[in-house]
Amino acid sequence: MPSGTKDVIKINFIFLALKEGIVELLYKPWPWYVAGAIIGLTVPVLLLAGNKPLGISSTLRQICAACIPAGIPFLQYDWKKDNWNLFFVTGVLIGGFLGGLVFRNAEGVAISEKTFNMLANNIVVDNQLLPGELFSWQSLATTRGFLIIVVGGFLVGFGTRYAQGCTSGHGIMGLSSLQWPSLVATICFFVGGVFVSNWVLPYILAL
Repeated sequence: MPSGTKDVIKINFIFLALKEGIVELLYKPWPWYVAGAIIGLTVPVLLLAGNKPLGISSTLRQICAACIPAGIPFLQYDWKKDNWNLFFVTGVLIGGFLGGLVFRNAEGVAISEKTFNMLANNIVVDNQLLPGELFSWQSLATTRGFLIIVVGGFLVGFGTRYAQGCTSGHGIMGLSSLQWPSLVATICFFVGGVFVSNWVLPYILAL
């Protein structure tokens, strides 16, 4: 076999191996130590790029200030100086769409056996990122769906503003910059999540 042909075969083999590796990387969940490190690196990148703090919840305030300020003092501020945040959140939405739909993992979400049994006793567990029986327009008309979607959404939004930051602002940005209020807020996030998941959610699912 001519040396040129061998070189072509080697190049094709390397190309196919890289292609398969990239496809496998995109279609399978990344380990926590890889995904977590990438998320954590956004903090120094934003700070180095222009002393920008990482945060998501403030974007809703920006959108409201740009669209419907309605004379509300809380929305009367120069939202354009932080318009970079809108591009950041747009990137998060695009990334979520690609990861959740385009490169969706066919194996479904990996959850603990205890959580699976709790859900299976009350709803149909599918391979979706969110159970369709809970998060749908039909579910919104039920007591269970209303509590989870509307009341739960209100509590998340109210808690975010009351704590002056969300899980990304406090848990990622605040902790990395050694902010004491962020440590307290993050602890409360986890304590509240554990309490509701174990002692409140089972009763709501049983409705």
